[in-house]
Amino acid sequence: MSQDTLISLGWRNFFQQQLSLDELESSSPMRVMGVERSELTVAGEQGIQRQPIETHWQQAPTAARPTVGDWLLVDETGHSPTRLLDRQSLFKRRAAGERSNEQLIAANVDTLFIVSSCNADFNASRIERYLALAFEAQVTPVIVLTKADACEDPAVYEEQAQALHSSCVVLSLNALATTSQNALAPWCAVGQTIALLGSSGVGKSTLVNTLMQTEVAATGGIREADAKGRHTTTNRSLHQLPSGGLILDSPGMRELQLTDVHSGLSALFEDIELLGQQCRFGDCEHASEPGCAVQAAIAADKLDPRRLSNYYKLLREEAHNNMSIAERHAKSRQFAKQVKQHKKTNRG
Repeated sequence: MSQDTLISLGWRNFFQQQLSLDELESSSPMRVMGVERSELTVAGEQGIQRQPIETHWQQAPTAARPTVGDWLLVDETGHSPTRLLDRQSLFKRRAAGERSNEQLIAANVDTLFIVSSCNADFNASRIERYLALAFEAQVTPVIVLTKADACEDPAVYEEQAQALHSSCVVLSLNALATTSQNALAPWCAVGQTIALLGSSGVGKSTLVNTLMQTEVAATGGIREADAKGRHTTTNRSLHQLPSGGLILDSPGMRELQLTDVHSGLSALFEDIELLGQQCRFGDCEHASEPGCAVQAAIAADKLDPRRLSNYYKLLREEAHNNMSIAERHAKSRQFAKQVKQHKKTNRG
């Protein structure tokens, strides 16, 4: 196999070590560059191909289906994927709607560009959602603040973003400017895979086009009333950058419901959890209990109360989304029974 071609697509020892000797001789690795309803776009040493999504994958649990960024083994004919390789990282969310199904976003990503903007769309709590995803997947997060050229003082937004976690790199830039390529170059080297997540209208597609040095993603304007935009990208797809890296363009997400990110939340809010260990009571809820170290930190302006509120909100959301449909229905039935009993007791 052509190592140069595969390395440029993100191939590394983590994937190589999963192959048996027979597989090395009789199959070829190919990376999923795009996913449609019944077809995959894959790339490897044979170039770019279209592959049907096998029936067993269509019927498999969501986590076992190929998604953008995955590596597949394709048989020697080049027409039949035989195996989905284990992932080095995975981004997923709970699918929109009432069902508790998961939706895969991307696999085998090295760096997550969390894109926000230096205007009214900036939302610290929303950025924390993306950070939780990155920490859970053990992917390097970089907070990219766009529209810096249209902002009087980008440093105000930079400081707010940096306060979310000390380890995060924060950059402000003009997504249209070619200087953005230099600012983001350390994460766009050969074989490195970058994903972009952010709400619509923050300049995500514009940034993809700037890094690609050509227009591959549709762009749209923003509404002046609230600085928000409309969806411009409709499908997730990987693109090879001129710098040698790969970049994932994905639709803006109106709803990012977290699931299975408990360790990511602990890493993101480690300051709160460390403070909680200093509270007088082990079951302290950080509300009005005496000897609460968390509330003491808030009173001393060492902890933003918004941060504590969002911590609890995301914990509740993650726990709720992890519940199966059956568990959720059982909880609803139990609650309805309690309400009915309460009404009966009051009438009595």
